[in-house]
Amino acid sequence: MFNYRKRLFYPVHVERQDPIFAKVLLEHYAGRDSELSSSIQYLNHRSNMSNRYVRELLGLIAAEELGHMEIISVAINKLGGQLLTCANSEGAPWDIKFIDQSVDPINMLQVDVQAETRASSLYQQHLEMTNDPNMKRMISFLISREEVHKRLLQKALTLILEAGPPEELNELIYDYKVSLQILE
Repeated sequence: MFNYRKRLFYPVHVERQDPIFAKVLLEHYAGRDSELSSSIQYLNHRSNMSNRYVRELLGLIAAEELGHMEIISVAINKLGGQLLTCANSEGAPWDIKFIDQSVDPINMLQVDVQAETRASSLYQQHLEMTNDPNMKRMISFLISREEVHKRLLQKALTLILEAGPPEELNELIYDYKVSLQILE
């Protein structure tokens, strides 16, 4: 299911090193609402999702979240920070408790929408903490992708609640792939 591309989803440039901001970004690397947490949660939810279209969507988003994690790691390194462990900005290690263990499709999607909302909000807070225009653009890109995920997950939730027809559920995959065309 997964493949690796050497090219990042978004190119990472920094104006100058900023180890303080690099430490802030650790929250997105392995904090509660991090890319690591999102990717593992989506993989877990994918494993428990009965609807094949939503299962595929969760897999696509999980793979992209891993790509976001890679963007964050490159930014941290270029800013002069260090990634010694999977830990947040306070040095606390990543914890499996950050992952929702639901198996009910509706609950899983509700939790996933909430996770995307929290991730966007956290990125928005951190956007204001840097003066580096390159970091601002990178964070704005990540916010826009989290918003795409949230919109698609909300649509999936609505379709499952309404027992939407398979062709509408299949459109989720098409919509996701179209959202990536701007990245190529």
